[in-house]
Amino acid sequence: MRVSPVHILAVDDDATNRLMLRGSLEAQGYRVTTAEDGLEAYEIASSEKVNLIISDWNMPKMDGIKLCRAVRKLHTDHYTYFILLTSRNSKEEIVSGLEAGADDYIAKPFDPAELSTRVKVGIRTSALDTRDAAIFALAKLAESRDPETGAHLERVQNYSRLLTIRLVEFGLWPDQLDSDFVRLMYSTSPLHDIGKVAIPDSILLKPGHLTDEEFNIMKTHTTIGAETLAAVLEKYSQVPYLEMAHDIALHHHERWDGSGYPHGLSEEDIPLSARIMAVADVYDALVSKRVYKNAMEHNVALSIIRDGSGTHFDPKIVEAFLTLTDDVQDIRIRYDDPEPPRLAA
Repeated sequence: MRVSPVHILAVDDDATNRLMLRGSLEAQGYRVTTAEDGLEAYEIASSEKVNLIISDWNMPKMDGIKLCRAVRKLHTDHYTYFILLTSRNSKEEIVSGLEAGADDYIAKPFDPAELSTRVKVGIRTSALDTRDAAIFALAKLAESRDPETGAHLERVQNYSRLLTIRLVEFGLWPDQLDSDFVRLMYSTSPLHDIGKVAIPDSILLKPGHLTDEEFNIMKTHTTIGAETLAAVLEKYSQVPYLEMAHDIALHHHERWDGSGYPHGLSEEDIPLSARIMAVADVYDALVSKRVYKNAMEHNVALSIIRDGSGTHFDPKIVEAFLTLTDDVQDIRIRYDDPEPPRLAA
């Protein structure tokens, strides 16, 4: 039998259950790795690409809920579908699993036919990585006109996901924030500046300050990007990732006090995704070197973000961001832009 490229991690502290899971999944052609507790599973998920995790809820050392939360915080370049295997079937317990970031659950003892169906659903969802890769490639193409931006997209993508997860943990905007929102935020954030593809080089790459006229042209990257995505939405209506991408592209330069652009929206009239993106984008702009400025120190940038709370930024989002300073610093260092090569004298 041809082995599927899909990598499934089956986690259970009961050896018999692990054996049954492995046997059932391998019979369908999947590549299967097993772990006997959450800590072992976390180490595997941290070091290998895992497409789907099936985890028991009750385990020693790290249970399925804690494992799920830990996996959702990993800085990976792919989405891992998470299925909880549990005998807990009350509404409250199921909701708590989903709030932790689980995508689905299977009752114990599991039925092989149900397991097969649930896994196929998970694989179809994981296949969205292909869509995400296309989105990222499109954003990179637009960004390539400005070589100084380096790994900006990778950084803001990870900042925004980390920040959105923290907002979920804080219990903010529960009617909007869930694991789907986190996934969409990560996928669509690279498109925030796609409209810059239409900005002339003389403005986009200008080493000095822009004139008022030039700045007005630069500001049109928000509406140009949004119009491009709106045109796609006309053909593929009610596609969540396109709707979020449109909101981010159009509104990530709005300000909490209404002094931003293009529409001067204020407070919660600004879409939540754009308010999150604003903090991630500004922080990265501050700590990154550009043709017109030097990079700021991490602590200086944090001070500016803090001072912008209630004027530039949503105060609740700033509060959450400031609890993530070490993690943000880790992302910045991980995706640091290399120094340009020195020319021989």
